[in-house]
Amino acid sequence: MSETTKDKSSTKALVEVKNLVKYYPVRGGVLRRVIAQVQAVDDVSFVINRGETLGLVGESGCGKSTIAHTMLGLVPHTSGSVKFDGQPVFSSEGSIISRQMRRNMQIVFQDPYASLDPRLPIGESIAEGLRIHGIGTNQERFEMVMSVLEKVGMEDYHAMRYPHEFSGGQRQRIGIARALVLNPKFIVLDEPVSALDVSIQAQVLNILRDLQRQMGLTYLFVAHNLAVVEHISDRVAVMYLGKIVEMTSREALFRKPLHPYTQALMSAIPIPDPRTRRERIILEGDVPSPLNPPSGCRFHPRCPFAKDICAQEEPVLRELEPEHLVACHFAEQFK
Repeated sequence: MSETTKDKSSTKALVEVKNLVKYYPVRGGVLRRVIAQVQAVDDVSFVINRGETLGLVGESGCGKSTIAHTMLGLVPHTSGSVKFDGQPVFSSEGSIISRQMRRNMQIVFQDPYASLDPRLPIGESIAEGLRIHGIGTNQERFEMVMSVLEKVGMEDYHAMRYPHEFSGGQRQRIGIARALVLNPKFIVLDEPVSALDVSIQAQVLNILRDLQRQMGLTYLFVAHNLAVVEHISDRVAVMYLGKIVEMTSREALFRKPLHPYTQALMSAIPIPDPRTRRERIILEGDVPSPLNPPSGCRFHPRCPFAKDICAQEEPVLRELEPEHLVACHFAEQFK
């Protein structure tokens, strides 16, 4: 990538993640010493441009949510850096640098019920962030809560109800409202529709897209459902066992995936036409443990195209086509 391209990319980038690592120590013995490390996220780098949605996909346990939580400082990072709007997110101690930065970086969790206080009416839960950041008077906060409830398709009287009185789709709208009320620039959507019925998924996704257009929001959309990712994302990053193996635009990825793992994921997407059949790629073996990942390419024990070099050398995430990055020694044969 040329210096000119890098300069243009950095001016558009709102979030820059560089060499992010998150290991979880495993302790054992009488003294509870560290005897191993779970390599949840291992040397991951990407940027998210202003106003776009980056989809982050992969199997369960590949590190998608860990990246999201580490970026926001919800769990401490092991090494690497995150920049938001050109400013470093973490201090030297690993915590979020400023309250203003935390206000601008919000998250919608996978399970909205678990993230809501069952003892508080949802209006108070939504207003909690405003109180913490000292925004507005009581009346102004009340008006902000009513406004944000309307934006997510809920009524004023819902503010007085408790979390257990809502359906799953309504709770997720409440979670979105709570993130929006602080008027952030960037929102992490951590599998926001995975627990919802298909019809409700479509409603929530359409709300998210409308809000993005209205408010100029930037999203990191974490999911394992490629059909959902195709619907909402501008670019897509595919993860496997703590590493990004492919990243490109939505159109390029769904038209011509260049990594064998991505090809296997794509083959599992159902086609809504009973007369059309897609050849399934069945991966052999189980996903290796992040406690002891394979040498070389982490996908090589399950890859149908693996050769000796794949077990010996780790492939670099390289630009095979314009803005199409692939971490595979033999990706050229899939072009």
